[in-house]
Amino acid sequence: MNLQNPKKFKMLLEQAHEVALNVLRPVSRKYDKAEHTYPKELDMLASLLDGMNDGGDGLNAGAAVGKRGNSDDSNKNGVNMSTALGIVEMCYGDTGLLLSMPRQGLGNSAIAAVANDEQLQRFKGIWAAMAITEPGFGSDSAAVRTSATKDGDDYILNGEKIFVTSGERADAIVVWATLDKNLGRAAIKSFVVPKGTPGMSVERLEHKLGIKASDTATIRFIDCRVPASNLLGNADIEVAKGFAGVMETFDNTRPLVAAMAVGCAKAALERIQEIFKDYLDPDYATPYLQTSNIAAQIYRMQAEWEAARLLMLKAAWMADNKKPNSREASIAKAKAGRVGNEITLKCVELAASLGYNEEELLEKWARDSKILDIFEGTQQIQQLIIARRELGKSSSELK
Repeated sequence: MNLQNPKKFKMLLEQAHEVALNVLRPVSRKYDKAEHTYPKELDMLASLLDGMNDGGDGLNAGAAVGKRGNSDDSNKNGVNMSTALGIVEMCYGDTGLLLSMPRQGLGNSAIAAVANDEQLQRFKGIWAAMAITEPGFGSDSAAVRTSATKDGDDYILNGEKIFVTSGERADAIVVWATLDKNLGRAAIKSFVVPKGTPGMSVERLEHKLGIKASDTATIRFIDCRVPASNLLGNADIEVAKGFAGVMETFDNTRPLVAAMAVGCAKAALERIQEIFKDYLDPDYATPYLQTSNIAAQIYRMQAEWEAARLLMLKAAWMADNKKPNSREASIAKAKAGRVGNEITLKCVELAASLGYNEEELLEKWARDSKILDIFEGTQQIQQLIIARRELGKSSSELK
């Protein structure tokens, strides 16, 4: 197995690393303190990323265009891999700023996963947020109550969505809604609702523990009319299939969230190694049981971080090669989310007063990392999904 980064992404990753150090890090604390202020420095980066994406494999949250299951024997490292690796570097700079990047919203991944060819072309280049969670539920995506009622050539949306990342700034919102509450999961579809559509309103922005540079909105839909052509993918309700098509979105986004956790933890781990460099053996020649307690804890974190990184790469690679990756996406997200948060908190602890004050970014990375174990499916939900896949159980058989 060749576990090195593909050589063709070398320039992309070098550029992303430089951006992290020279653009994101210098303004990281500024936008942490100025919550909800749009980071204007990102406009320049957005134009750069657009150019890179037009050239093929770039940093693109709308990764994984193409359906699973029709793979051949070839080996491809494509946009999923380049996006995941690029996200690692960008979150090494600042996770909140990465989440604020124009045209890199998680809704773009929903479009890539579910949209038909005409929709992929029509929505190309927009910045799409994703609205799933509602006041009545968190991780149980099947509990969607926002309704979509057919009216001629339109659908009328009614409901409320919370915790919408980039909900105020994005060009459009990908909204999960049900066509018929009595038919359960199978009736849940996703709709692209452009910003400014009558009946859609941003009710408030959340004040958060971390990722403060990113706006997180509550959005209400009252008789919000959208064209039927904005329903992503197939409008038919297929009870036997459930809402597997919509759930393919998570097969795209969960490896990317794992990459965010890997990047944020990478920053904290690198800084703690700098602080305790005199305690560490750069060649790893000292047997683990003969090292100091500080060194042993850092080596342990390095091993856990590497495991999370490799699981993330596997899930992204499977997506590039159109292999079903639902299980692996959940494994990567569960491992990276948990380990990333543990590493950043441990680094704050080991650095003591240095880690707890605002002269360092260690405390900020610890705050930012917590959400990466929560959104796109909590740690507990990921473990439940993994258990279902391992045991061959359906969601109704294993709750």
